[in-house]
Amino acid sequence: MVSLFLKRRGNGLKAPGWAYGLGLLCVKLAALALLIAAGPARADSMLKILALGDSLTAGYGLSESESYPVKLQAALRAKGIEAQVINGGVSGDTSAGGLARLDWALADDPDIVIVELGANDGLRGLDPAKTQENLDAVLKRLTEEKRAVLLTGMLAPPNMGSDYGDDFKSIYPALAVKYGVRLYPFFLEGVAADPQLNQADGIHPTGAGVDIIVSRLLPEVMAVIDSLKQSAAGG
Repeated sequence: MVSLFLKRRGNGLKAPGWAYGLGLLCVKLAALALLIAAGPARADSMLKILALGDSLTAGYGLSESESYPVKLQAALRAKGIEAQVINGGVSGDTSAGGLARLDWALADDPDIVIVELGANDGLRGLDPAKTQENLDAVLKRLTEEKRAVLLTGMLAPPNMGSDYGDDFKSIYPALAVKYGVRLYPFFLEGVAADPQLNQADGIHPTGAGVDIIVSRLLPEVMAVIDSLKQSAAGG
């Protein structure tokens, strides 16, 4: 309908003043729409990491700023990696509990999931076969949804006996091989059984203990991030 907005002057066509104003307004509105659309896209491009776990992830007995997800996010950003680490820890959770709330935990659509589950299974002496079944279901869903995974292992308390301990310990490497995910063998490596790094209960790390966990876990997380970037580039 160009003819409605133009009038002939001499041998050429020229828009009247009001048409120029209308055109300028349309340009401004279009630019504003592009800016609004671009905002969420930039926000969504930030790497999202879900820390799925129990009280060791939730930060039991610590301030929020001392929890491992918060400290891991800070450590990643210090390395120049813009990532949001979501605290998906629930104190007292077992592997069954983690599986049951997986829909809720994945609501933020994370790119990477750090799975830290099983400590309470071991403390309660639950059947290792059942723990493995639950974790298998968690990893099956995560890998089917093409989410990168870092699986962190756990050890059973010594008082459960060597047979139970061996069966429990074997869960994590078996699942890591089955699903082709990266394994960090023991989440509490360098912290467990050290009174200076644990709270009075002897189970949950202090802030200093969390620092050690994060420092040891950081290279593993960065390796998963690198692998994810390589897959994206290749795909």
